Amino acid sequence: MHWLAAVGRLRDERRAGVLVTVAGVRGHAPRDPGAKMVVSADGAWGSVGGGNLEETALARARAMLAAGAADPEQLVLGLTDKARTDHGRQCCGGEVTLLLEPLPVVGSVAVVGVGHVGLQLARVLAAHDLDLHLVDSRAAQLSEERLALPGDGEARVRVHHAPVPELVLGTLPLGTHVLVMTHDHAEDFALCDEALRCAHLGSIGLIGSAAKWARFRAGLAREGHDEAALARIRCPIGLPAAVSKAPAAIAVSVAAELLDLLAADRARTRA
Repeated sequence: MHWLAAVGRLRDERRAGVLVTVAGVRGHAPRDPGAKMVVSADGAWGSVGGGNLEETALARARAMLAAGAADPEQLVLGLTDKARTDHGRQCCGGEVTLLLEPLPVVGSVAVVGVGHVGLQLARVLAAHDLDLHLVDSRAAQLSEERLALPGDGEARVRVHHAPVPELVLGTLPLGTHVLVMTHDHAEDFALCDEALRCAHLGSIGLIGSAAKWARFRAGLAREGHDEAALARIRCPIGLPAAVSKAPAAIAVSVAAELLDLLAADRARTRA
């Protein structure tokens, strides 16, 4: 598999990896600058030169993965009979500088209900490197013309038209943060109920007032959800100090809160 396809595969499978690049060569070396290899905990694709050079890179990359490293590293290896090696000699006569760059698991977010606020939120989140799932029971809300997401955004967007949107929750990737903001409070309630039954999801945010949450909380308790489960839901959502009710302002507030949650996910992974 080509290294670029391997990067995409790891992202699809939500697995961390390390991209190893030959950043520089002095003298003779088995590969030229720019050669790449992708390393996961249990696989590798591409090559930076074989022998001790490659085995050392593999070992260091997997040590970075085990430690949850977030910062790139450089590794300088001599290819002479005098160089200290752990995996056999390479006597090409040169020196190779490798750049090892972590490929973290990208965050995943589902916006369920792409109304006025959901649409503005999708446009904000589309600028960030994450997997963005847009879910709505109304097909018209998900048309390309209406969404008009930025063409230069970093997010990978998946659109789900689902007449029963709670059925989508079980298909979302592990750790996906879910934001419930549909046009229908009955639909919101069904989504909250199902989200609490999906242990694989990340945080659950519900748009609305404290009064709405009080009603939902009582109803969800009657459905059998205990206090620990109910604590998974945040309502209201967004920054506590936000006061504007304009859809774009609410979206910015919710996005800021969500990006903090994604940063906390990355910190926990490193820890």
